[in-house]
Formats: sequence, C-alpha cells, structure tokens
Amino acid sequence: MHPTYSVPELSIWKGRASADQAYLHENIRLLDLGAAQIKAATSLQPALLGYATDAGVSRNSGRPGAAEGPRALREVFGRMPVGKGGAQTLWDAGNFVCPDGELETTQEGFSMGITRLIQNGYFPLGIGGGHDIAYAHFKGLAAGLKQGTRLGILNLDAHLDLRKPDPLPHSGSPFLQIAAHCAEIGMDFKYCCLGVRRDANPRELWDRARALNVTLIERPQLSPDTLPEVLQTIRGFVDGLDALYLTIDLDGFASAYAPGVSAPSPMGFTPENILPILDVLLKSKKLRSADVAELNPAYDRDSQTAVLAAGLFHRILSDRGLF
Repeated sequence: MHPTYSVPELSIWKGRASADQAYLHENIRLLDLGAAQIKAATSLQPALLGYATDAGVSRNSGRPGAAEGPRALREVFGRMPVGKGGAQTLWDAGNFVCPDGELETTQEGFSMGITRLIQNGYFPLGIGGGHDIAYAHFKGLAAGLKQGTRLGILNLDAHLDLRKPDPLPHSGSPFLQIAAHCAEIGMDFKYCCLGVRRDANPRELWDRARALNVTLIERPQLSPDTLPEVLQTIRGFVDGLDALYLTIDLDGFASAYAPGVSAPSPMGFTPENILPILDVLLKSKKLRSADVAELNPAYDRDSQTAVLAAGLFHRILSDRGLF
C-alpha cells in the first residue's frame, strides 16, 4: 500500500458498554486498505478515512494542529448511539499521514484510498486535517465513479479556497486545483460554496469564482427570511448532477460553535443554518461521499468542535438509513 498509509486501530474506539450494541464503538470493524483485497460492501456502508496532516494549513499561514483531527473525531464519534434501526457496521479504514511535510504524497495516497473505497461499494467519510483534503478526496472520487458521471461539490465554508498554489498547493487552493483537474479529464467543474463571507475572501477570489461559474451563497443569505430561496438554489444545483461530494470546513461555523479550527471567526454560520441544507442533500439521494476539514483539537474546548463534526456525520448516516 501507499507509504503514507497507517492501518486502523481498534484501541481508539471507546465508550459506554451495552447489551445490544447500542453505541457506535461497539459496531466498529477495521478495513485495512493495505491488503491485496478488501471486503466488498454488501450495501453502501460507511467507511471512515483519516487525512492526518496540517502541512497544507501551515503552507497557508494557518495555525497547526489539524493533523490530530482524525483522532479527535473518532474519540467522540464512538460514544454516540446507533440509530433506531439497530446495530450497523461502521468501518474504520485508517489514516493517511504526512510525517515529512510532503503534502502531495499524502494527497496521492488519500486519493487512492477514496477510489478503492468507492470501487468496493463504500460510502467514504473523510476526516481532516486541512481543507486540502478536498482536492485529494475529489480526485479519488472522480476516479472511482463511472466515466461520464456528472459530479459536483458542495462546500460549506467561509472561504472560497480558490487561491493559486504559491508555488506549492495548500489548504487555500484545493478548488482551483480541482478546476484544473476537471479540465484535464474533460469533466465540467461544478462547485457551490455555501456560507462564504465578504470579510474572509479578497476581491481576486470573488473574481475567480465568477470566472469559473461557481454557485455562491453568502453567509447573510442563511437567514430564516431567505432560506427558502437558498434551498431552491441548492436544489437547482443538485438537479444537474448525478453524484455529489459534500465537504464541510468547520471554520465556516461561528467560533461559538467551533472554536477548535485552524481559522476561527465569530461571524460564521450556525448548525441551525446548515441542517435544512443537509436535509435537501440527503433527500436528493445523490450524496456519494463527504468529509469534514480543519478540525483542530489543540484549540478545542471540551471537544466541542469534534462533537459538532461527529454530530454532522451522525446525521448524514442516520438520514441515509445507514444506521
């Protein structure tokens, strides 16, 4: 397997014991992507895959610590209950790490891991790590899906992340890299950024977003008065797709809800803003994979941000009927 791959560890999964496997940690199974063959999923089963690096954050002048995000999320996710459908399997496929700062090598490995999960019938849940996870995730997803699939991205984020590599790629450049990759493989670049803020992006990035025909939903639009129009915009975006990749940058949330991120701000959105949007995506039946990015436990309070990220995963999987 790829040299940056680290096999999953059962010891990290802990929590309350039950007689009927009522908690997620009691339903974990390990999936070693380094094996010559891996078990094919009998249904669209969820598989966690960590992106344990903050090298891209450091390159983008952010505060380090997100490399520990995958560990922090697993620690709180395992304590959550299984849904009303009863015990279901949650696969842990391990991490891709970056011990030497060679971000591009880690991205290559993570992409290969996502492709392998997709081709074997799993629903990947990526755990960052910096938001440079998005380039690696999209590239792996595109390679794993049937050729000609109309694949789009919905990014919940304060930032457009359309910066140019300078000269190396970083956590602020993934969607410009994706646009270039789409051009290389003959795929339309379909990108919606939801929650983007005027105080968090220079004019250059707004101009680039318009040039790339990005669907933009700004933070002030996520109010109760304008939510119906936002949901209609999202439905229109999703209607033109066959498959959807959801990426959630936790620094898009207000720091009152997500203090443990690489770039916190009190001006972000709230969980209540986001849940109706998740419902639209889930009802579309087109969501094919998802991830969270920028979880930085070094700055978290009482695991608050990790619990938020795990709660988002729990809602996605519960509403998809996976558990």
